[in-house]
Amino acid sequence: MAPLWPLGGAGQRAAIGSAQCDGGPMRFVVAVPARLDSARLPGKVMADIGGQPMARRVLRRCALARRPAAVVLCADSPALVEAAESWGFPALLTSADCGSGSERLASALEPLVALAGGEAGSALADTVILNVQGDQPFIDPAVIDAMAAEFERRDPMPEVLTPIYRLGADKLHNPNVVKTLVAADGRALYFSRSALPHVRGVEPDQWHAHAPFWGHVGLYGYRADVLAGWTSLPPSPLEHTEKLEQLRLLEAGIGIGTFEVAGDFLSVDTPEQLEQARALAAAADPDPSP
Repeated sequence: MAPLWPLGGAGQRAAIGSAQCDGGPMRFVVAVPARLDSARLPGKVMADIGGQPMARRVLRRCALARRPAAVVLCADSPALVEAAESWGFPALLTSADCGSGSERLASALEPLVALAGGEAGSALADTVILNVQGDQPFIDPAVIDAMAAEFERRDPMPEVLTPIYRLGADKLHNPNVVKTLVAADGRALYFSRSALPHVRGVEPDQWHAHAPFWGHVGLYGYRADVLAGWTSLPPSPLEHTEKLEQLRLLEAGIGIGTFEVAGDFLSVDTPEQLEQARALAAAADPDPSP
């Protein structure tokens, strides 16, 4: 593997984050939105998992990806910004009033584009913001690189991409696991905390035998010019109902492409999932030694 030369911290890289596209070099930057007082599990981003705060685990896993030019924490708290910087990652202080991770990244778009290697006002269509949710302590860096490859491969360049994975029967009816309904061409039709599709005339514990079900990985790739329009999108009743920010895009008519990845993926949203993450870390820590 080619060496990743630091540019001022563990979260910044050399020009490996750039690739050619029709309008010029394509640029990638990982942005991790973080809110200190999460509504569902307050303080979770700094919760200890195997001797490390969760936010540090997420940033370090992202830093193993080869394609992004930088890995950046976008936080609502000076304490989180200071922590990220002490770990060697660039960090941006954003408003505590942001209603979602996507809104947080949209509010910091100009410095994110700059960290990706672009110039303000001239590189939005060629820059991809890779939004890795801050509750993914075991995010696979290969999935981040695969998303970059998907943006390069597809013509026309997608507006938004997200990875999906086959759901096992044990997660099918868990409302803490987000499901994706996918069209034949790979477009996301809907996201829900409920199982999709409904299998009529079959007991719910047998649905998995009658249709494929897809889980959603907590990772979005936004073309920067699309993310720039986030605050101008109309309010989304579906987003409010399901508490899933990506529904704002679908309801506004912005398509979300998907691509399949292998594996199982854990988002930490509940005390039970936090304990599951701690058990996984204790059993086999996927992080390298500090």
